[in-house]
Amino acid sequence: MTKQILIAGFGGQGVLFAGKLLAYEGLLDGKEVSWLPSYGPEMRGGTANCSVTVSDAPIGSPIVANPDILIAMNKPSLDKYLNETRTGGQIFYDSSLIEEKVERNDVEIYPIPATRIADDEGLKTLANIIMLGNMIAKNDFVTLDGAKKALTKVVSERHKDLLDFNAQALTLGFEYKN
Repeated sequence: MTKQILIAGFGGQGVLFAGKLLAYEGLLDGKEVSWLPSYGPEMRGGTANCSVTVSDAPIGSPIVANPDILIAMNKPSLDKYLNETRTGGQIFYDSSLIEEKVERNDVEIYPIPATRIADDEGLKTLANIIMLGNMIAKNDFVTLDGAKKALTKVVSERHKDLLDFNAQALTLGFEYKN
């Protein structure tokens, strides 16, 4: 089993954090992982994406050119990577920020209004984690419990007060029916 995931959005949307969480979940599960962050010169508002590979076998390259799974946090990211996603893959996108319907017949499409859910639930900056929770619900190479355990590794000591909010966001995304 090898899954290549690309998470993309603007800087400040938590793209790198979501990828790091996914990579740690794989590590804690005893899998081979790679995590390759990429972002523009601006820390907030610039482009950001994160390539994550989770596998049962050694990983030859950390670069994800044609993801099995795309998580797009904004329209420019969806536009850029929509046609790069492999046939038979999955595309998750924040339908709060991307209004038009995604048109591809050879992939599974999962719109989730993550930003609206985050705002409604008082989790303003956690749309990324809601998106990740929804992706976990549709795949068996990661688990919700494993992701919650990985949160304890990726949430810094300084932000431990946010651990429960992140766990809540994971659960909200996992339980969302799309």
